[in-house]
Amino acid sequence: MYIILEGKCSNCGLCADVCPVEAISPIGIYRIKAELCISCGLCQESCPSEAIAITDSG
Repeated sequence: MYIILEGKCSNCGLCADVCPVEAISPIGIYRIKAELCISCGLCQESCPSEAIAITDSG
């Protein structure tokens, strides 16, 4: 499971653009919808701000 670290997120939208299952909500503060996330890691790889972290909860 991945989370977006709000303090680091620049709202660039790259994570939402690369997500193959549209699990990232680009409205307002970016959030990863846990029920849709397939933990592929593409969002984390694409983030220039290193604002996406993996967590073992969820």
